[in-house]
Amino acid sequence: MKNLLTSALAIMLSLTAVCQKHIISGYVIDKKTGEKLRNASIFIPIKNVGTTSNNYGFYSITVPQDSLTIFVSYAGYSGFEKTIYLDKDVKIDAELNIQKDMDAVVVSSTKKPSIQNKTQMSSIDLPIETIKSLPRFLGEVDIIKAIQLLPGVQAGAEGQSGIYVRGGGPDQNLILLDGVPVYNVSHLFGFFSVFNADAVKSVELVKGGFPARYGGRLSSVLDIQMKEGNKNEIHGDVGIGLIASRLTLEGPFKKGKESSFMVSGRRTYIDILAQPLIKAATEGIKTGYFFYDLNAKANIKISNKDHLYISGYLGDDKFYAQEKGTSYSTDAGIKWGNTTAVLRWNHEFTNKLFGNLSTHYSKYKFDVGNEEKSRTNPNEYFKLKYFSGIEDYCVKYDFDFLPSPNHFIKMGSSITFHSYKPGAIQLKEKDNSSAAIDTLFKFKFLTSKETDTYIEDDIKINDRLKTNVGLHFSTFSIGSKTYAALQPRVAARYLLNKDISAKVSYAQMDQYIHLLTNAGIGLPTDLWVPVTERIPAQRSHQIAAGMAYNYNKKYEISVEGYYKKMNNIIEYAEGASYLDPTSNWENKVEVGKGWSYGAEFFIQKKVGKTTGLLGYTLSFTNRQFSKINFGNKFPYRYDRRHDFKMAIVHKINKHIELSADFVLGSGQAITLPVARYLDDDGNEIQAFEKRNGYRMAPYHRMDVGISFTKQKKRYLRSWIWSVYNVYNRQNPFYLYLGEDKVTKKPAYKQVSLFPILPSVTFQIKF
Repeated sequence: MKNLLTSALAIMLSLTAVCQKHIISGYVIDKKTGEKLRNASIFIPIKNVGTTSNNYGFYSITVPQDSLTIFVSYAGYSGFEKTIYLDKDVKIDAELNIQKDMDAVVVSSTKKPSIQNKTQMSSIDLPIETIKSLPRFLGEVDIIKAIQLLPGVQAGAEGQSGIYVRGGGPDQNLILLDGVPVYNVSHLFGFFSVFNADAVKSVELVKGGFPARYGGRLSSVLDIQMKEGNKNEIHGDVGIGLIASRLTLEGPFKKGKESSFMVSGRRTYIDILAQPLIKAATEGIKTGYFFYDLNAKANIKISNKDHLYISGYLGDDKFYAQEKGTSYSTDAGIKWGNTTAVLRWNHEFTNKLFGNLSTHYSKYKFDVGNEEKSRTNPNEYFKLKYFSGIEDYCVKYDFDFLPSPNHFIKMGSSITFHSYKPGAIQLKEKDNSSAAIDTLFKFKFLTSKETDTYIEDDIKINDRLKTNVGLHFSTFSIGSKTYAALQPRVAARYLLNKDISAKVSYAQMDQYIHLLTNAGIGLPTDLWVPVTERIPAQRSHQIAAGMAYNYNKKYEISVEGYYKKMNNIIEYAEGASYLDPTSNWENKVEVGKGWSYGAEFFIQKKVGKTTGLLGYTLSFTNRQFSKINFGNKFPYRYDRRHDFKMAIVHKINKHIELSADFVLGSGQAITLPVARYLDDDGNEIQAFEKRNGYRMAPYHRMDVGISFTKQKKRYLRSWIWSVYNVYNRQNPFYLYLGEDKVTKKPAYKQVSLFPILPSVTFQIKF
């Protein structure tokens, strides 16, 4: 009996040991730079469990006591693996090296993060190195133009940096730089974006199936993270292009202290190069244009469980024209820009609970003015100025909680104070024949408070089925009115086999801000305005379903269909103008609804000497307003039935790299008159049948690029050549009514913007 009891006790103790669970936690790190890697894959095959690192590289996974091997992988990096006997909680920081031989598939399919295993759908991570390898427009790397190559994303007008996602407007994109909203992302009247690729670490676009942590916009989230800086050594990057130059420096504050900095600046010199020519051609008129931007970030390690991040962005565009005549002087210009700043504290409460406290500031301002003074009579002057803007202050706390390998819980709350200047016009005028005029027409200065609270859980139900379920609750208070919205989110993934999965998602999104957009090329005169007691919040319901396939461990293939309904969207009423000071903006708009539905096909190859992407979108997008187009539905301006895109990057060897992209899409919808006649006073009247009832010619274009890189003793030198619109396609920018040269009858003429444009950039990395 004694031996039997002893044996039973031994069996119970061994079972207890086997069933006892421990936690493996740590950070996924770029070994060369020391930067944290988000969305890396952590997998333990013997237990068939895995997780991903959060936005700050932290991961946690709970598994039973046993001998096991942990694999960590990240796209473009060699894998990390470590075998241990797990008998207590351990911390393992996984340091990954960038893959040098892109042909080698270092990580097997069971260890590699793959599209079919992710619960999230309608989301694309675009590697920053891929973006930098694509052909450049006038020598500048542009993140937004790379995003325009993805399915479901429309580019708007020729050369523009705006994005229109799944039928939404430009205001329906939440564009985040280190978690801070950026309200205007355009340089050079929309031809470049404000994001300097040298300062960026990662780019992710979410088009649907939105996790509960995101809110405030209807159509997309573009999440851009800035570099933290190299923690091991000083590095620099200098680039000189046709229209701009840039400089990036990064490194440790003190070697071995695991704290770092990054600073990156860029400025155009169009004004400096062109000013003498313009001045000579215009008989003394001084005119020019320039933009600049500055990114900076500091990463400070306080302790093993605490990190402090400080980052910011400052950018401006300025166009000016100055003339000094014999009797008068004129000074006119347009200026707009963004400012963002964020202070962030990461704290590891336990090896299962990670917290992120942040406070941020964001500001967008726009000014346009014209001033004329008499040089002989100080009592004669004229001044006209228009200005607008938006300013935010926000405090936010987010938590990541990983209680087990079957749950990844995210939750948080924030409060944001908004200040709006919807627009103001200042007029000052005086001459000898009349009294002085000094008038300020301005819309009411508005302030509001917005709160957001969310919780979501990525749940592994079994080996085949995973779901992400969440709720986002928001409130928006302005004046005596408070809006509130409970927004459910759900997504599910079911593995049909190890390489193919089916996915489905639903998301409700509410938006408390509108953008009053003038028809045209999208100048910064567009106004950000909040909901009011009269103008309600925008709301969308989007469902999506699709398949994801990982082919041959190299190709990620997805097919998705979606349907989106949008309510309470606004548009300027017929004939309304933002420059009309006699009426509040609420009286200038119509409130309506919209629909968008379609299918997207996407292939992406991230490994090998040849990488790239291919996408096709079939879509339908309509709008309806009671007092526009006689109350009938009409195609949205950026409705494009067919949209095909392709980009390829091929490494010939370690010194030479080729790249090309090609886009082909249906023509833009436009409104044209069907008849013209003269009224009793002889004025021409145009008659319109329906809005956006005609299409411009199809748009297509190919760009190519080649880079030559050589390692010198102390630096890496590159020459990067690009050709935009290589076969000189005359794509339509807009149409105007002219005269046919042969028949002499009225005929519409096409204006094209960009012919073939070669460019070159010289770059040094040290």
